[in-house]
Amino acid sequence: MSEAEEFEIDGRSVRVSSVDKVYYPERGFTKGDLVRYLIAVGGGMLRGLRDRPTTLQRFVHGVTGESFFQKRVPKNLPEWIPTARITFPSGRFADEMAPDTVAALVWAANLGTLTFHPWPVRRTDTEHPDELRIDLDPQPGTDFADAIHAAHAMREVLDEYGFTAWPKTSGGRGLHLYVPIRPDWEFTEVRRAVIALARELEARMPDRVTTAWWKEERGERIFVDYNQMARDRTIAAAYSPRPTVRATVSAPLTWDEVDDAHPDDFDLGSMPPRYARLGDVHADMAEHAFDLRPALELADRQARDHGVGDLPYPPDHPKMPGEPPRVQPSRAREH
Repeated sequence: MSEAEEFEIDGRSVRVSSVDKVYYPERGFTKGDLVRYLIAVGGGMLRGLRDRPTTLQRFVHGVTGESFFQKRVPKNLPEWIPTARITFPSGRFADEMAPDTVAALVWAANLGTLTFHPWPVRRTDTEHPDELRIDLDPQPGTDFADAIHAAHAMREVLDEYGFTAWPKTSGGRGLHLYVPIRPDWEFTEVRRAVIALARELEARMPDRVTTAWWKEERGERIFVDYNQMARDRTIAAAYSPRPTVRATVSAPLTWDEVDDAHPDDFDLGSMPPRYARLGDVHADMAEHAFDLRPALELADRQARDHGVGDLPYPPDHPKMPGEPPRVQPSRAREH
């Protein structure tokens, strides 16, 4: 068994066990490499994680082993790592870690955490998101190039309604667009705004984009996963490692980079020198907080002019007011 190592970070000593354990066999990256990666890009990671309740996706035996999501802080959480109390759709609650130092990220990495999944809220107010997140998810028959095309089109939609978006790779096949907003609206309202923007995009390119919740209706199109704005739904943090064989990471991009980007370009090995050269290309996102009302007014017009309402929630959510039946269309036709 490999030895433990002490890492001095933020004036704290964090002990990491089994630093030579291989986490990414195809690339040879170890647990120690993961820790050194987090230290190298930690400033950028904290920009997206600081004070946000964060679910930990743990891979104790690396990407080829079993994994689980930890939504409650471990009992051995150090007192110097802040927590945030979040409420699940069921009404139950949990305390999650809310990182505010790189040392906290390294402590989580020692538990086998690869991917950090922050809520779109801050620990001072966990009921009102301050980020609107758009997940462009390629369906079978589509690829990253299709997601790029949809991202540019969505950028135009957002611009028309007074929003600016910051793009990043998911670390997989998709793209994420982040819009900082004022924390004045609840989850249901922010989700409604995402649905409205997604429907506007779908209307402009119906052969390439869909808001259909049921997979059987999506076809070979990019799915705008509006339910990523539902309560207890999270997206991998910027710079967060992903559980892929290539050790890819979720990479913040400038819009000038999007066309030439590919998810495999950004991994545990390539991101640190990029970060050292460019810094956090999303650093200025924190300087903005947009008014959500233009998107909510769009939702009102869509309801009035086209008779459209809510879309289905995830299956683990309680039935919501105004939500359509959660019945797969093919099954509904059988009855």
